[in-house]
Amino acid sequence: MSLFCAMTPTLAPTRPVAPALPDHYIWPHQGRYRESAQAIAQALFDALDDDLRPQVSVLCLSLDPSASQLVCQEPHESELPKDAFAEVVAEGLVLEATGLGPPVAKSADWMNPAQVQQRLENLGIRAALVRVLERLDAGATTQHFVGYPVRLNGYLVFTLLRMQRKPLRSYPALKPERFYTNGKPVANSLLAAAMYRFNEECLKSLNEPSPGAGFLFRPRDTEELLRAAGQSLLDTPALALGTDPSIAQLFNTLNTISSLRYEGAEGIGRLLLVPRGHPNIEEVFALTCPTELSDYRAVRKLLEMTSHDVHLLADGEKVYALGRQIGHYDAAREDLFDIHFVTHYAWEFAHAGQVLLRSRYGLPNLPRPRLNRTRFKRDLKRTFDLHRSDKVAHLWDVVLEASKQPKGTLLVITTEALAEADRLKLQCTLIEPVPLTPLITQLITSIDGAVLLDPDGYCYSIGVILDGKASGHGNGTRGARFNSAVRYVESSPYPCLVVVVSEDGMVDVLTKENLAEVRE
Repeated sequence: MSLFCAMTPTLAPTRPVAPALPDHYIWPHQGRYRESAQAIAQALFDALDDDLRPQVSVLCLSLDPSASQLVCQEPHESELPKDAFAEVVAEGLVLEATGLGPPVAKSADWMNPAQVQQRLENLGIRAALVRVLERLDAGATTQHFVGYPVRLNGYLVFTLLRMQRKPLRSYPALKPERFYTNGKPVANSLLAAAMYRFNEECLKSLNEPSPGAGFLFRPRDTEELLRAAGQSLLDTPALALGTDPSIAQLFNTLNTISSLRYEGAEGIGRLLLVPRGHPNIEEVFALTCPTELSDYRAVRKLLEMTSHDVHLLADGEKVYALGRQIGHYDAAREDLFDIHFVTHYAWEFAHAGQVLLRSRYGLPNLPRPRLNRTRFKRDLKRTFDLHRSDKVAHLWDVVLEASKQPKGTLLVITTEALAEADRLKLQCTLIEPVPLTPLITQLITSIDGAVLLDPDGYCYSIGVILDGKASGHGNGTRGARFNSAVRYVESSPYPCLVVVVSEDGMVDVLTKENLAEVRE
């Protein structure tokens, strides 16, 4: 041993010092939790309508009135004024004590009196917070929604979701006064159901030992959340008809029925969910032995007998007759629901003539217009830097006419339409360049293959068989037309926009920028 080593004192191992938390943090992973919740909300609500523009924030209210920091927000630079929330806890406790708070869901059997009291206090404080946010949102273009809180480090932690008010109000909804047997509210629209699912994910994360750390919690993906939202919304007709939603499983049942073919034919027709003896229903003939809705193939066979005005009648559990709707239905009753099987694996859920949900290949969505003019104009501008209103209007008229094609079609708009027509001349029909009109569009989209045109609206070839390198980014649940369009857009070296009109009436606009979100 060297003299140096012998004389060197042994140093005690030092523990790493944890970095100091920002002043507005009440737990270490507060920022990461909000970022994760924002990612979930962004993916979920963008899948429903990307005009909703969800923004997630976290609000922490101290349960100790003597705390140095009564209100904490994440992000710290919030648009919401801190002072507005200073009295929320005190007001909420008053609401709870005086019984003026919201209706309370039935307490779980395992809860002790202290847990029940804490739950009542949480709900009272949440009700007070909702009142404050309603005042702040008055006259604004956005609207806040409040999740259920979790107690953490002496604070009540709320996850707030802010969305654009205009698209929120553009979709129909049922009455909100319907509850499960345990007192929890039933979703009255697909948007409300999606919010409930989002709140559930946030609650699960906040109840982890270290919310936001990501060690234990794995959120469900977007499609899982959408299906769960669809299941929640279809609980509404089940409850309205007096059946047990957990037994009826209407969303899964209707998806399965729509996926079946009968002697090679796709299922098209209507099924009315309505109690027997309803004043607005006339039975054409009844079944001696009603058929369970869960007997999917039998129901699919019965669907073959329906016509434009004669439908299957079911009480939520069984098909009991064929009949038609008569008289004027009072929509306030909310006990007559329409299931329209549009085509193979596609159906709609409607009430009083308003579509509440569209399901396609088992995935629910909002009843958005087949084409959105604002979004189409944005895609043209982004892809071709096209600003002239006359050219945009011309292309819009062409696309609108093509979307009416009952057999489906493809429109390919590209800056190199002439060169592409020449390259693909062995797999298309070349025509003299012609500016498309609605009449010409109607004629040339009636045959198989794509229509090739430039951003000025001139068509160069029809019946085009598109090529493109397979990338593995298609969608196996979609048809050949959609997947060939995906391959073409991905492979094209030129700016291009493809409009896919499917036989089921759905319209997709594909560009390189939006391809990832559309193909999901």
